[in-house]
Amino acid sequence: MNLQTMIQELAAGMLVSVKIFICTLVFSLPLGMLLCFGRMSKWWPVRMLTKLYISVMRGTPLMLQLLVVYFGPFFLFGIKITPGYRMIAAYIGFSINYAAYFAEIFRAGIESIPVGQYEAAKILGYSRSQTFIHIILPQMIKRVLPPVTNETITLVKDTSLAYALAVTEMFNTARQIAAAETNMMPFLVAAVFYYVFNLLVAGASEFLEKKLSYYR
Repeated sequence: MNLQTMIQELAAGMLVSVKIFICTLVFSLPLGMLLCFGRMSKWWPVRMLTKLYISVMRGTPLMLQLLVVYFGPFFLFGIKITPGYRMIAAYIGFSINYAAYFAEIFRAGIESIPVGQYEAAKILGYSRSQTFIHIILPQMIKRVLPPVTNETITLVKDTSLAYALAVTEMFNTARQIAAAETNMMPFLVAAVFYYVFNLLVAGASEFLEKKLSYYR
């Protein structure tokens, strides 16, 4: 296989990795915010259940969670697994895992806001929802952007774990080509793809940080 054909096949696998990356962010960020609210809830059962969920998601391997999501419907309910379910299982597995990490990041960001700002908003007549949307959320976004960026960079690399579900993302494609060609070049090309992807993510994050630095 020549280098051009190899790059084309790896680029096709990269598109699958990008799909997993984007879908994970689309679902895990709002789910993480919901989990954050549950983690900070005054209702003890909600707070404990959310805390347990986050603990399990963060305390067990992502690959194991992907396999449970993929094989679970068959072993638990006898539902036949179709090839098309591989990508859906990848989306679900990555989303529920990363939502747990984002929830803790969001919670740390919210709790870092001084209590005086809540009290000032109450005096000014803001409701709890108005206080959060107009005062707390903008500050929280600024504070959590760096750790969220770290998680998204990790997500770029973790998309390679989808190979456990036989998803033909870039790492799986590189592994198959390397086995067929018996050389390391596919892995080197894949490494360049991952590195460029991470550079783009880091660059986008840096751009957002500059845009949000409106007090400087």
